[in-house]
Amino acid sequence: MGATRSKWVRRVVVILAILIALGVAARFALPPLLDRTYYSGPVSDHYDGQRFFNPEGEFGSGGSQKVMTPARIWRAITGAPGPGWPKSAPVRQTRPPARVAGDGLRVTWIGHATVLIQTQGLNILTDPVWADRVGPLGITGPVRVRAPGVKLADLPRIDLILVSHNHYDHMDLGTLETLWRRDRPRIVTSLGNDTLLNDRGIAAVARDWGGRVPVKPGVSVVVDRVHHWGSRWGSDRNRALWSGFTIILPGGNIFFAGDTGWGDGAWVRQAAKHGPYRLAILPIGAYHPRDVFSGNHIDPQQSTTVFQTLGARQALGIHWGTFQLTEEAMDEPRVELARTLAQRQIDPSRFRTFLPGQGWDVPK
Repeated sequence: MGATRSKWVRRVVVILAILIALGVAARFALPPLLDRTYYSGPVSDHYDGQRFFNPEGEFGSGGSQKVMTPARIWRAITGAPGPGWPKSAPVRQTRPPARVAGDGLRVTWIGHATVLIQTQGLNILTDPVWADRVGPLGITGPVRVRAPGVKLADLPRIDLILVSHNHYDHMDLGTLETLWRRDRPRIVTSLGNDTLLNDRGIAAVARDWGGRVPVKPGVSVVVDRVHHWGSRWGSDRNRALWSGFTIILPGGNIFFAGDTGWGDGAWVRQAAKHGPYRLAILPIGAYHPRDVFSGNHIDPQQSTTVFQTLGARQALGIHWGTFQLTEEAMDEPRVELARTLAQRQIDPSRFRTFLPGQGWDVPK
């Protein structure tokens, strides 16, 4: 009995030693393999020749790089939702119109940061993600709790796609490849992200902050500064740039923030110069706890301040209630936004939230 136990102890020790050795080897071997240069260009106030950075500091005020607690690591690996999140929530899927002509503007929230914008006969998608899980290889990362509000097959023909950065919950290469093969849309993104798209045979136009891309007469896209970061594998951190976008339109401009923290707020004032805005599409979720995420994501109070600073006539709240990225409850951002609007005496019809699949004919 003692000999058998000793034999098993030795086996366990050997296995642990092998695992430790593999872990140490991976620590040094994998980062160079997973790192990659997506962009090379001149040094600027947000690019050091190797990696991009926020001009006012890597994470701005209040943010932290120490985001991985054991509970968050477990959720990242398994996708299991935490407190305040169900395993799934019902969605009433809809079918949008084929086109919206002239100055009419209809927006449909698909879920998370994915919005269908229809105006001027154009169908525009922001950060299209139809994946059930957002993480490396499609086998780790948060699992979708609410299904997309529109089936991918029910989407009208897409003319323009805006991709804000390369995080998995914003750049879903599988969805983008499907849409590219089906519709051949114009894809606009920020520097370096086009490399990832080109690898999948997807053509894209990449611009630095302040760059402009014409779409058709009277319609163009401006790539705007926001405060965030980018990575696909950790080691490739900030090799590609993050951005928001202003869509210049005859019927009134639209601002899409993508994903952003507050930073020093300078990006908001810069974007405001591209107004006036008919509509601002702003993130309101993935913000708790604030000592960790304030440098990366704005909360409902800050989102309301962005709305006011931009001087937008209307706003749509996104980036909530789809994937659990942080620790607030699923519907907390929507509730907190309503509370903030009431405190600031802002008409709630001006800054709205919907369930996935709901459409909104935005007034001019």
